[in-house]
Amino acid sequence: MGEILMHRFNPDNMQKKLYSTIVICAAVCSNLFAAEKKLSNEPLQPLKVEVKKTEKGFELLRDGKPYFVKGAGGTSYYHKVAAYGGNSVRTWSTNGAKSILDSAQKNGLTVMMGLPVTAERHGFNYDDPVAVKKQLERVKAEVLKYKDHPALLTWGIGNELNLSYKNPKVWEAVNDIAKMIKEVDPNHLVTTVLAGVNKKEIEHIKATAPAIELLAINTYGGLAELPAKIKAAGWNGPYMVTEWGPTGHWEGLQTDWNAPVEETSTEKAAVYQNRYQYGIERDKTNCLGSYVFLWGQKQERTPTWYGLFTAKGEENEVVDMMHYLWKGAFPKNKAPHLYGFLLNNQKANQSVYLKPGVNYEAEVMATDPDNDRLNYRWELLPEATKVGEGGDHEDKPTALQMVHTNKGNGKISLTAPKTSGAYRLFVYVEDGKNKVATANIPFFVKE
Repeated sequence: MGEILMHRFNPDNMQKKLYSTIVICAAVCSNLFAAEKKLSNEPLQPLKVEVKKTEKGFELLRDGKPYFVKGAGGTSYYHKVAAYGGNSVRTWSTNGAKSILDSAQKNGLTVMMGLPVTAERHGFNYDDPVAVKKQLERVKAEVLKYKDHPALLTWGIGNELNLSYKNPKVWEAVNDIAKMIKEVDPNHLVTTVLAGVNKKEIEHIKATAPAIELLAINTYGGLAELPAKIKAAGWNGPYMVTEWGPTGHWEGLQTDWNAPVEETSTEKAAVYQNRYQYGIERDKTNCLGSYVFLWGQKQERTPTWYGLFTAKGEENEVVDMMHYLWKGAFPKNKAPHLYGFLLNNQKANQSVYLKPGVNYEAEVMATDPDNDRLNYRWELLPEATKVGEGGDHEDKPTALQMVHTNKGNGKISLTAPKTSGAYRLFVYVEDGKNKVATANIPFFVKE
């Protein structure tokens, strides 16, 4: 027995076995590396995307399988799109396109890739044939770069080229780009994104841009009526809603000094549900899906108006609603519910006037569905004055130092700024688990 034990634990035998194990592991790793290298060197294989006419209307097919778009517009939090039941993302340009496509592929998502076509309102002259040709060649170079990526779903030629435009030759340029894409990339659909829908644009596109295979429409307050509007405008083909969300800053209530009144995150959640169910789910005949706006955060009139996330990455109640609309169930942890916000006992739509340097009470009423302890974060901003159009870049106004006293339970005593002018008081109600409710009240300081 002793000899057997000595043989079993002989150092020489142990070294031989260890060496054999190392050799086997090295061989396995080498084979895996070779296989991975082979895969990485193989050309990308695109998946065929097409629209099929059916007895009921139109159907989007990807690799021969029905594909209804449950999408989000933005370039961040792709893992959350997938986890919450979404299947696609939208961009407005090809900036970072390779990384975006790879991230989408990793998360099982597709991409509606925006193409850099300049709008007339940004200074482009569609009467200039040289500029038009250069733009087409620039777009072609981008299409050739990314056309074979398996995550690609469709191309979006420009964004809201019809916004504040006068020259209908833009649609000739769009048609030339669409024809070019169909020649070099027969595997993906081509569209152009419109700001809203009306009969004039539809007639221009039908007559001048027949290479467009489906319409892409951005709409906000009018989403519920969109199916009827599209038919009334004369479009009987397929379409997608490529931006939709809260009531736009141009179409809702305003104060006496023309400051737009923003919905609270809780009000937005109800609005998103209603508009999705009536404007998108109701029209499965012609609508091929949609992209909710904005899956991220941006400054546009306010830092909270369109983003479903805060700058810190917190999710508001609209994200919970999208989880429900895409997946059929709410997440386990829900965002706080905000059911009231007052400044000097007035609501945001009551044109709140304050006197400089005087103390006023602000109060937010909120609950948490999961009984999480709530934290209240306040911010005071001057009203944004350097604003863009159609989603153009805006800088967030510099936050002002707030003179206030915390009175607990969502109440503060705020000292109004001493300088006359327009301001907004923001509140962020946080549950400590990356969920938040947001609201703001515009107010005007004057004697």
